[in-house]
Amino acid sequence: MDIEITVAEAADRLARGERLRWLDVRESWEYELVHLPDAALLPLGLLPERLAELAQTPEAEIICYCHSGMRSLTAADWLRRAGVARARSLAGGIDQWAREIDPSLPRY
Repeated sequence: MDIEITVAEAADRLARGERLRWLDVRESWEYELVHLPDAALLPLGLLPERLAELAQTPEAEIICYCHSGMRSLTAADWLRRAGVARARSLAGGIDQWAREIDPSLPRY
């Protein structure tokens, strides 16, 4: 399984009724500006102390996202190293999502 998932693939899965587990690894001020529905906020700087907790369900698919896809790629890598084999990063982040999937979302 590729570590990145495209916004098109994620949107298609949502359209098919799949429930995706979103992990927003941006800072709280970014989350307040815009976030995806049902996303849990866990800033990247706090992720290392929560890795063991997240790794308790190693079969879970967790899709990490940030603004442009760099922090989320780091987060997905850390999660995979901790045993969450299906951790993924949203390529292009929420900015790509706003450009391609939901233009009503604010961009920053």
